[in-house]
Amino acid sequence: MGAIHLPKDVPLMSKIIQITPSFAVAGQLEPEDFAHAAALGFRTIINNRPDGEERGQLSAAEGRQAAEDNGLAYVHIPTTKHDIFTDAVVGPMADVVAAQAGPILAHCKSGQRSAIAWAAAAARGQPVAEVLATLEDAGLDFGFLRDDLDKQADRRSWSTDTTAKRSSDAAVSAGAAAHAA
Repeated sequence: MGAIHLPKDVPLMSKIIQITPSFAVAGQLEPEDFAHAAALGFRTIINNRPDGEERGQLSAAEGRQAAEDNGLAYVHIPTTKHDIFTDAVVGPMADVVAAQAGPILAHCKSGQRSAIAWAAAAARGQPVAEVLATLEDAGLDFGFLRDDLDKQADRRSWSTDTTAKRSSDAAVSAGAAAHAA
């Protein structure tokens, strides 16, 4: 993945916050912002806004077209504050960050949900302290998310270990029931 080096004064839709050399977040994009994002060196746009969240916002279809018109890859991972830590959001976010051509610019209404979704995805593959330090270096104080990020870090173990344990427990229960009958 390539790195992006943002100028100090970025005359784009809203302030771009560079989280890593290849991942940044911003508030809502407008159609004209896609050309500017491409000129800055971004190669992929992630839209974390659900369609219809707010009247007048750019739809996912309009965003996809604007991205394609400017040679950018486009991924829509709609995210609300209620589902931001779910597998439906974190899994695709992790996959896109790992697989898409970077640098990536993710956006939502303010950039905060996109930053949190990145943090949740990152916590599945690196220590939470490093994720929080990276966010802090970008000027984002998300220490209040430590418990949620710890759960994401533990997700790898409970998604496989818990499934195996449930299967084992079910077999034991079924065997005990059969023996008791």
